[in-house]
Amino acid sequence: MVSKRALRGTDPLGYVPPPGPLFCPLCGRPLEPGPSVDEHHLVPRSQGGKVKMLIHRICHRKIHATLSERDLARGFNTWAALQAHPDIATFVHWVANKPSAFYDNSRRPASRR
Repeated sequence: MVSKRALRGTDPLGYVPPPGPLFCPLCGRPLEPGPSVDEHHLVPRSQGGKVKMLIHRICHRKIHATLSERDLARGFNTWAALQAHPDIATFVHWVANKPSAFYDNSRRPASRR
């Protein structure tokens, strides 16, 4: 019998990161464990999403600064669709030569505040 204590600290979806180096699915740069890494839901939790993946914090902030949760759920719920968005494609090209722990603030445009 499994007790609640044995289940604490485990992911309910059973996500176990693969062994070896991890890479950001958006920009392709290596992920270094620490404050520069976030978890991202491809479909936002508010829209019913459950699956989450590790991604650079700067990439995560850019996604949410560019697209609303509704847009993410409807048309940008795959990495290929996100990379095809013009603003995000420009960002990925820009961040490609930055170190993996690089971070810069991404602000929402004034029209979306």
